[in-house]
Amino acid sequence: MSVARLAGGTGPIIVQSMQRERNIEVQYGERLTRGAHFIRSTLTSGPGLIWMQVFLLIPLLAIVFISFLTRGAYGEFHRPLTLENYARLLGFGPFGFDSLYPAIFLRSLALGAFTTVLCVLTGLPLAFFIANLPPRYKTGGLTLVVVPFWTNLLIRTYAWQILLAPQSWLSRLAATLGLVSADTPLYPGLFAVGVGMLCDFLPFMVLPLYASMEKIDWNIVEAAMDLGADHRQAFRHAVLPQVRPGLVAGSVLVFLPATGQFVIPDLLGGAKTALLGNAIQQQFGPSRDWPFGSAIVVAALALVIAGLWIQARFAAAKGEPLAP
Repeated sequence: MSVARLAGGTGPIIVQSMQRERNIEVQYGERLTRGAHFIRSTLTSGPGLIWMQVFLLIPLLAIVFISFLTRGAYGEFHRPLTLENYARLLGFGPFGFDSLYPAIFLRSLALGAFTTVLCVLTGLPLAFFIANLPPRYKTGGLTLVVVPFWTNLLIRTYAWQILLAPQSWLSRLAATLGLVSADTPLYPGLFAVGVGMLCDFLPFMVLPLYASMEKIDWNIVEAAMDLGADHRQAFRHAVLPQVRPGLVAGSVLVFLPATGQFVIPDLLGGAKTALLGNAIQQQFGPSRDWPFGSAIVVAALALVIAGLWIQARFAAAKGEPLAP
């Protein structure tokens, strides 16, 4: 009886101690697991995070800080901190209002919008054509779309200079067809800029559109046609809502970098107009006005972030995926 009572009395104590040991082992194992995950994450993501901080975050913070400094007499920058660089960017300088830099921003935005419209008008039928190819030909079609990326941007731009020169076969063909007068060259001019920008940014529009067009549910289109919709109404109400995510993503991917593009307009447009990229290059180069150039960079970055934020708000409101 005494042994039974002893066993019965110490049983719960033994169970509690075993449970405590098991909890200690589980906690120790979790600590080991967390430590292993931390070490693994440090080894895999650590170098990339360090690279991003050293070569992206720190220079970006330095640019933001420099934008509030003052330019010295010989191009150096020093204190006091000021907002004059941003006021000058808005057109308010020491000699009154000057519309030069607001006009540069508006001109750059117009170039980005112009390029986006060209890519949408060209990319929609091209992406639709590739999406409806037989499966064995789709890879070849997409490869042809990205082939221009295999060549450097400057080489492609100089090639268009040769192809659109006043005595080139394209210029003679356009004059023969009556598209332009005989004494009107295709280069330099707005037409050459449009061709160069379209060649450079079209893949950014076609690839997201192709990804959306491959997922089109044609039963919805057939239902719209059965309910009396013509081709235009079926495209507007049945096709366009399904490809809108790719269209929005492509527009963002084209508009934002096209706004800061200056190589193509400079080489194919005859360097007649100043754009955002030219202004930044001028301030960090010959003018040696790093504080004002940093203010232009910060304003351009704010423009990019604002565009992405607006796209994210519209996508969230409609339940659509964000642009990459």
